[in-house]
Amino acid sequence: MRIWVTVGILSLQATLSLADVLPSAVTPADFPATDPLLVEIGRDLFFDPILSGNRNIACATCHHPTLASADGVSLGLGEGAVALGARRHVQDGNAPHNRIPRNAPALFNLGAHEFTVLFHDGRVQVDPDGALGFRMPANAELERPVPSVLAAQALMPVTSADEMAGQEGENPVSRAAREGRFAGAGGVWDLLCKRIEALPGYTERFKAVIGERKLHFTDIARAIAEFETFEFQSVDSPFDRHLRGEATLDAAQSAGMDLFYGKARCSTCHAGAFQTDHRFHAIGLPQFGPGKDAGGYADRGRLAVTGNEDDRYRFRTPSLRNVAVTAPYGHNGAYADLEAMVRHHLDPITSLTRYDRSQAQLPQAQVETDDWAAMDDMEEVIRIAEATEIAPIALSDEEVAQILAFLGALTDPRARTGRLGPPASVPSGLPLDTAN
Repeated sequence: MRIWVTVGILSLQATLSLADVLPSAVTPADFPATDPLLVEIGRDLFFDPILSGNRNIACATCHHPTLASADGVSLGLGEGAVALGARRHVQDGNAPHNRIPRNAPALFNLGAHEFTVLFHDGRVQVDPDGALGFRMPANAELERPVPSVLAAQALMPVTSADEMAGQEGENPVSRAAREGRFAGAGGVWDLLCKRIEALPGYTERFKAVIGERKLHFTDIARAIAEFETFEFQSVDSPFDRHLRGEATLDAAQSAGMDLFYGKARCSTCHAGAFQTDHRFHAIGLPQFGPGKDAGGYADRGRLAVTGNEDDRYRFRTPSLRNVAVTAPYGHNGAYADLEAMVRHHLDPITSLTRYDRSQAQLPQAQVETDDWAAMDDMEEVIRIAEATEIAPIALSDEEVAQILAFLGALTDPRARTGRLGPPASVPSGLPLDTAN
């Protein structure tokens, strides 16, 4: 029997005033202090293609400041494609096997103390019982301590064939990744660390941080996380200024805020200072693309991490900061339009069964997996519907417009630029991805 997750909280909210349920204003204490030198090193590493197997993709390729720290498409093309965002296309002679199976999430505020679990399925998370305090995927156990979950997460994209490592046999990094050798001598992290050690533009600056000891890939991950913590700190939206008492929201935004924290029940899951409860929910999103199941097209979400059948199709609640500029939406970018995503929440099962496939922003590519195999499988659609845990709710068109106005009030003016932006060049001398 399905028990809707919103019922109990709705009853509680009915007894509270808006002031009781609004989060406190974000303060500098919500974030760790950052080291300016590490931030500068991390910026270069974030934009430098040297960390990809074929030296042609950087972290910024899928998380560019000009694209609001994401890539602007539903399911991106990693290894084998060129250019940014919607302009990204397959490079002749090096076609990818498949799309990246999940949407590239925005990076805003992930360095805040309250973020302790990352990735759509939470496969990297703080865990006092885990090795060195973190739970990591198979083959990715930490070799050395890292200071944050964001640094632990930064270890992972370089190990993915479709994202950064390269396809099987293309380079030593891709071969190590294919064999599941991430740690240890000759593993992915060791091979990439040796590349950085060979560049004085990195090693000389790292010495000022780590001294004369040998560089380790966890140092690289730490620097990248330090940059992300600084660069994508986003706490100057109209909503932030309202919470600080520096400004007031306009009438539509204020009405939308009342709905968000009241009748519409949005804050049931999108709670707290960054509009996320950091938990996992099944909201009935349509599935497309290669999925995450080996040999299939399904994406089981959190189930693949926990092995718990109750976690099937559950994905981490994303923060809504800068949501108005971070389309497409959902773990696979199912909706290109924010209003369509909001309306999906009002009646998920109907929305699932009537899904408009034109909402999916999929760069043209010949890939091995049928993009629409899951949606063409009625049994799969039924399973998604049965797992959905959001109760339908009726809102007028005016109320939907008001919620959208409030969501727009979560936009920081620097959401599309970052705080530092890209460097002019990187120590490897490799070309940078640009928005032009």
